[in-house]
Amino acid sequence: MDPVPTLGRFRLLRRLGEGAQATVWLAHDPLLDREVAIKVLQPGTELGSVDEWLHEARAVSRLNHPHIVPVFEADTQNGQSYLVFEYVEGGTLADRLRDRSRLPAREAVGLLLAVLDALTAAHAAGIVHRDLKPTNILLDTRGRPRVMDFGIAARVSASAALVANPERIVGTPGYLSPEAAEGRAPHPSMDVFAAAVLLAEMLSGTRLNHDPDPWRAVRRVREQDLQLPHGLNPDVDDTLRAIVQRGLARDPQQRWPSARAFHDALLAWLRPAEVPNATSAEAPVLDFLLRRMRHRSDFPAMSEAIGRIQRLTQSDTESLANLSNEILKDVALTQKLLRLVNTVGFRHAGGGTISTVSRAVALIGFAGIRNLALSLVLLERMENKGHAQRLREEFLRCLMAGSLARELCHDPGAGEEAFLCALFHHLGRMLTEFYFPEEAEAVRRYLQPSESGAPTLSEAAASAKVLGMSYEQLGLGVAREWGLPESLQNAMHRPVGEAPGRLIENTAERQRWLARAANDVADLILHTPPAEVHARVVALAQRHARALGVGADEFDAAADRARQRLAQMSEAMQILLPRDSVAQRLLAPLTAAPQDSLAPHQLQATIKLDRTQTLVSERDDLESATQMLAAGIQDITDAMVEQFQLNAVLRMILETIYRALRFRRVIFCLRDSRGQTLTGRLGVGEGVERLAPQMRIELGPQARDLFAAVCMKGADTCIEDVNTIANRLPAWYAGELRGSSFLLLPLMVKGAPLGLIYADKVSTNGIELGEKELSLLRTLRNQAVMAFRQAGG
Repeated sequence: MDPVPTLGRFRLLRRLGEGAQATVWLAHDPLLDREVAIKVLQPGTELGSVDEWLHEARAVSRLNHPHIVPVFEADTQNGQSYLVFEYVEGGTLADRLRDRSRLPAREAVGLLLAVLDALTAAHAAGIVHRDLKPTNILLDTRGRPRVMDFGIAARVSASAALVANPERIVGTPGYLSPEAAEGRAPHPSMDVFAAAVLLAEMLSGTRLNHDPDPWRAVRRVREQDLQLPHGLNPDVDDTLRAIVQRGLARDPQQRWPSARAFHDALLAWLRPAEVPNATSAEAPVLDFLLRRMRHRSDFPAMSEAIGRIQRLTQSDTESLANLSNEILKDVALTQKLLRLVNTVGFRHAGGGTISTVSRAVALIGFAGIRNLALSLVLLERMENKGHAQRLREEFLRCLMAGSLARELCHDPGAGEEAFLCALFHHLGRMLTEFYFPEEAEAVRRYLQPSESGAPTLSEAAASAKVLGMSYEQLGLGVAREWGLPESLQNAMHRPVGEAPGRLIENTAERQRWLARAANDVADLILHTPPAEVHARVVALAQRHARALGVGADEFDAAADRARQRLAQMSEAMQILLPRDSVAQRLLAPLTAAPQDSLAPHQLQATIKLDRTQTLVSERDDLESATQMLAAGIQDITDAMVEQFQLNAVLRMILETIYRALRFRRVIFCLRDSRGQTLTGRLGVGEGVERLAPQMRIELGPQARDLFAAVCMKGADTCIEDVNTIANRLPAWYAGELRGSSFLLLPLMVKGAPLGLIYADKVSTNGIELGEKELSLLRTLRNQAVMAFRQAGG
């Protein structure tokens, strides 16, 4: 029997495909005990091409996106260069098109939206695919598209974008853009064109630019406009045809300016039927809903009270006395307002107890009193014994969003406006919970995850399906009824798409995005298990950081201040919640996880970043590491929801740490059955199969080395230079196993060590961690603890 061929540590199992440049194999990785796909460069390739191939592959390996097939490794063994990919079971888009020819328009658009999302992430990292085609789109066992084969991807070079080199045409004829066919330098617009070709072929079932002679196809795209064929299915309307045709424009300036713009145009086409564009003047359903509300005694009273408060606080002629008198007419409102202004958050303004409404108004100001009064009116009028808990939870969520928006607002003069914008951002949802609880429950059913893990409909689409108009449209209709100011109504229009990549200068637009971000954070806290929420809030903060001019660390601090303020307000407002209410999460500290054993002084950030930081490359490296860590946490969370193998989850955790922070090796040690020793069991990196078993950490009161002390104390520890603690290193930590700097993350259960995650680097002072990275590392460590608990280990 012929021996099984190998490449480095990988055993090659069978060929998956072969092309002019490379052969793709299914292989087994014994280190991580998994199947991978290996792309082996054909022998005889020029050395310069090999170096460029490996360089770009290593850059691509830093991409981490659910719709991109990741590159695990790029290396050369005995003169043989290769890439290691995740192995994705399933066929390709080309197979799907062979089986079914053309696809229904909504299915085709849905597939391309995922592809464009992947391209957006790649382009943001400065990487262009350059060979997008049906055979490079894998469809996994759930039918989700995964973009693969970034093997000829390249970095964007703005300075070279206009330099043509006809002898260096890269890509597949039939999917090349006109500028790629002219040999121009890589640019994201090339991928936009190829994506439009893909969509055209899915809709028509035919090749758009196919020719037996590949040079004729290259010449055709240079000289002629590609057109969607006629005779398509009726579901391809003129709007969709125009969207695709714009993507096929020969002139890049006439094309969609980015993959994100193309994505958003298709998404807008996909959803109009779900979300009608209603206004109070042209939507009978709004009139019906308003009439139905007016039949309830509380809605007119609430409308009248809010209207009066708005008029008084917006008038230039009204006095403090008039506003005080208006509040004093409502005894319950007066009592709650005074309780509220005497909480810690307000008491400092008056230097003592505030006992009169007049003094409260004078100290806190019109805007502050308006916000408190409006909040109290909403709460006071929206009490209902039938579903009071649900209402209180939604009301607290709105208060949390308002408090966070105020904390995040850099302009002190706009802070109260930010509070109100965020408070009313989901007014339609809150009103539906109160007046139409059965309809609100029907909307929630539509939002339950499908088999693919995604909601069946968006909230806007689900509320439109149930109510005949979206929550947003209902809220805006009521806001007009109450006479709320235009600035507030503007902020109730939820922005769509990704947050802008630069600071939003326009104040009104920034208030909209601030209201969205604050409400998204409040939603996350309310609906996410506590062990996962911190990492997800950090990831959300990073997406909005540049647009709002607020760093992720500021987001963290602001969220904690908002939580403290919310706890005071809920007590003053007498909002009582049962212990099992999910809204208790809004009042709990926002920490990495409840099992976190970290003592604050043990492991500290080694890099402090702020907006004046000049170390751009180091900042970008940390941002990339943070993205990889957060994406890994999400993947591990998804895996743990389903039935999982403990070893598989542990390997995912180790691999995430290894790839994100580029350690030399990461090893997991586990307590033995006697509970006296931690032994290296599995790992990732150089020589771990051989070196991991050498790690034997003896526990107990007699143990004096650093590893044992860290595990017994449960103290996360980073050693920047092993020479500084050489006398405390165990004897087994020598030779090849020894690192110059290392990180120790112990796993503790009921105060006793369960295991240890060890990671090292070859250089001293090589472990650079910001606050975000520390937090995410702790979350990964805590996921390992939870995995053992769920597995019964």
